[in-house]
Amino acid sequence: MPCSRRNFLKTGLAAGILAGTGRLPLRAARGTATDWVTLGKSGVKVTRLAFGTGTYSGRVQRDLGQDEFTRQVRYAYDRGIRFFETSETYSEMHKMLGVALKGIPRDSYRLMSKVTTREGVDPQAKIDELRKLANTDYFDVMLMHYQHVGTWPTDTVRWQDGILEAKSKHAIIGHGASVHGLPALRRFPGNKWLEIAMIRMNHRGAHMDAEDYNTGGPGNVSEVVTHMKQVHTEGMGVISMKLVGEGSFTTREDRQASMKFAFNNAGVDSVTLGFKNTAEIDEAIENLNLALA
Repeated sequence: MPCSRRNFLKTGLAAGILAGTGRLPLRAARGTATDWVTLGKSGVKVTRLAFGTGTYSGRVQRDLGQDEFTRQVRYAYDRGIRFFETSETYSEMHKMLGVALKGIPRDSYRLMSKVTTREGVDPQAKIDELRKLANTDYFDVMLMHYQHVGTWPTDTVRWQDGILEAKSKHAIIGHGASVHGLPALRRFPGNKWLEIAMIRMNHRGAHMDAEDYNTGGPGNVSEVVTHMKQVHTEGMGVISMKLVGEGSFTTREDRQASMKFAFNNAGVDSVTLGFKNTAEIDEAIENLNLALA
């Protein structure tokens, strides 16, 4: 695969955390939602705003049907969103996304997938299956999905090795893991295998990490932010999810506040949101532009 398709552009980290303030400095460039940013030491460049396909495990996007889903993906692409994410657990979404992106130059967008780290599953076969479903030669980012116990670094060694093998074959460019629960998140800082961390983040702690990974109550925002800043300073790229509290933020003010918190307090690099119509795409772009301004 030609190097130009990988976009392995190495950049330094943004300015460090201001001592004693608990806040990150504003970006000098006053960026926008559709700027390209580098996910830390992975070298992968993505747009700050990503199009997610996992609202209620993809049900919302699947219910649109292929034609309407394709229209939403093309609209987002035309608005400048060039980062699309899905997961093995979002039934049918690899295939639907592959159809929606068909014909668009592959090097003009980035594609992220997530695999569940099941026992008895061959990592190479699973990654090849997902590539075929998504109609792509490679994934720009592959994450180990839903790491939710403190022993995940040792439990998933076989999958870690499998992902690195796929990288050696140019089927994957950047790699990392998504996390659910504080016991698992506490093992992210200092982890040498991780290049990219996907961490839940919003200002209210809705559907965020707590001691119980499956808690029905609020997460520990302060501790999550602390770990997020730690992994960022270690050179990991940080992608955030649950920015609208899994749909629980019904006012635009809350959605704007969540976006501001993620970028100005927690220091994420990119955020993913699931969309079901063009109005939601337009609002998310505007909310992130306001957060960055």
